[in-house]
Amino acid sequence: MDVRGNSEAPVGRLAQAVLGLFAAPRINMHEDYLLVRRAQRALSWLPVDRSRILDRSVPRPDGSEIPVRLFHPRGDVRPGVLLFFHGGGWVTGDVDTYTTTCLTMADQTGRLVCSVDYRLAPEHPFPAGLEDCLRVAEHVLQHPEVVDADDPATVTLVGDSAGGNLAACVSLALRERGGALPGAQILLYPVTQWDHDPATSPFPSVADYGTGLRLTAQEVADYLEMYQPDPGQRDSPLVSPLAAEDLSGQPPTLVVTAEFDLLRDEGEAFGRALRAAGTPTRVERVDGALHGFIALPRFLRPASAYEYINDFLDGDLVDSRSLPEKAGTGGGR
Repeated sequence: MDVRGNSEAPVGRLAQAVLGLFAAPRINMHEDYLLVRRAQRALSWLPVDRSRILDRSVPRPDGSEIPVRLFHPRGDVRPGVLLFFHGGGWVTGDVDTYTTTCLTMADQTGRLVCSVDYRLAPEHPFPAGLEDCLRVAEHVLQHPEVVDADDPATVTLVGDSAGGNLAACVSLALRERGGALPGAQILLYPVTQWDHDPATSPFPSVADYGTGLRLTAQEVADYLEMYQPDPGQRDSPLVSPLAAEDLSGQPPTLVVTAEFDLLRDEGEAFGRALRAAGTPTRVERVDGALHGFIALPRFLRPASAYEYINDFLDGDLVDSRSLPEKAGTGGGR
């Protein structure tokens, strides 16, 4: 289903035109990912208030450094830190292209945002990016004072798209290691399973919204191939968290999906699976939204997104409404 051709779809003409520039059928990610990175950097450049930005790093075991960037909110500061993992299919995106997004997140929530510049595929395939995110999370949770946090319970993991996948996988890995867990996690339109073939995926949204929009099924498949080159390992829980046999012991979670997004159903299925495993979980769907809305300009970004985020950060774990359940609970198996 291509909502751009549906005159009744709640997507404005201007939004259609802008988002159409990012539709993936004209791009072969395997061949063009460097071009996409350069284009993202060029399109994301805006003058920003550098006085609210602080660059730091966290050491890897080999002595190299993982860059992180701190974003201070304008105005009153609320307690808590958002440890952010950016999207981009594990292949594109960085702290620079997400600087405006993170400043907005800091302002909208009143909280310090710490963005992780993890290594990207295909130069650094799985588990490199996940290891970087896990390393920073462990460092921040063991030393919350480095980001002006009082204790690990005041740290919330946040990720969008592939970053949402990384946040979920970091929480799973932290539980397995027996270390400190964050106080909560926020997963924005996350990738939670490996099968995005419209012919085989158990999730209707893959077939309904997998072509012609900002993110396509082919693009996700390309990203996954670059991130985890071994097809036999793509259903691992640290790549496809929905495939995990045990989702217990996870931090309270907010899952926010977009109505016109091929990842919608798998994100909501992951939220239900967490809830079934005993994790307090809130699941929200943003009506009329497409994939990637958190990083879009204000005139394209739905206001309800930060309403859900702030309500959750304030302790509201109750869904605003009931969502219909879709097929699929096992990561495409």
